[in-house]
Amino acid sequence: MSSATQEANMAVWYDREIRFDIPPNDIKCRSGEFIIDTLSSVEDTKGNNGDKGKLVITNIRLIWHSHSSTRTNLSIGLYALVTITARSAKSKLRGSTGSVYLLTKSGTSRYEFIFTNLVAGSSAMLNSIVAVHKAYDSSRLYREIRLRSSLLNKGQLRILPKERLHNRYNGVWNLSSDQGNLGIFHITDIRLIWHAELNENFNVSVPYYQTKSIKIRDSKFGVALVVETTPYSGNYLLGFQIAPEEKLREVHKEITTLHKSYFANPEFGVEYSVEELQSEQPATRLESNVDDIEILQSREHTDSYATYLTDAGKRDREPVYSEELGLAIEKLPQGYTLSSLWDILS
Repeated sequence: MSSATQEANMAVWYDREIRFDIPPNDIKCRSGEFIIDTLSSVEDTKGNNGDKGKLVITNIRLIWHSHSSTRTNLSIGLYALVTITARSAKSKLRGSTGSVYLLTKSGTSRYEFIFTNLVAGSSAMLNSIVAVHKAYDSSRLYREIRLRSSLLNKGQLRILPKERLHNRYNGVWNLSSDQGNLGIFHITDIRLIWHAELNENFNVSVPYYQTKSIKIRDSKFGVALVVETTPYSGNYLLGFQIAPEEKLREVHKEITTLHKSYFANPEFGVEYSVEELQSEQPATRLESNVDDIEILQSREHTDSYATYLTDAGKRDREPVYSEELGLAIEKLPQGYTLSSLWDILS
């Protein structure tokens, strides 16, 4: 596997971020991603009203691109979705019609997307998005770090569907406190789990998907196994000590091998039912509690971000001093600069 391919396989932005007008390679499914549903006649009513396109629903994101130019596209990670609502919208292609409204969150800013299925009388788009997001939302343990969660049942690890336990090690010290805590280490093909021997609720679950590096380092406790997580999960540094040192190095080699194997074909844990997608459920709204995500912005697409930005129901932002203008202004939304807003006006 080339270094470029390996780097692409280890990218974790696909389900987390919202990106506009991405390159063709990023529209393609990454490793572990698969298409669940495709709707070939969908309008992006909010940002490209009157432009017919295709909406692709995968196990980790929504992808829309224009039929006239694939350079005009959207990639919306399922993690970003806050609400999914069916409401009426004005479409240039269908007039006043029922559409799907997606509200997404990025820090203090919210972005709204409106998609209209140009096939009259069909609720397939709404049902598909709701069903897939539900499956995504219920499988977060595959992709997110969990602290002090219900990971065990009467001392036994709760194994996830499609997960396989590789090893269990007793007498492993968690170095998160000054004195350390003695516990048990579980290694699976999807994540690392540690819990204290005397209190199973004192635990941590770290999926490989959010693991940036696994190294052996010196610490004040001696040689330790250090797991570093990605910025999406807080840039944690988790230290573990296993004696003797030879055993520590064996465990490090084992985890490194599993980590590499995982990213060759990641398991995101999203299970879906074709019958569920095909059923005409009266679902019209879905809400989810999400943490902050990162919206990546380039100068060329500032106008696209402004199109989808919505501050409905938000209070005025606090005033801040602008050195550029020499006066107090309302705090700008995340990812914006004064120059980029001038670009929109011009």
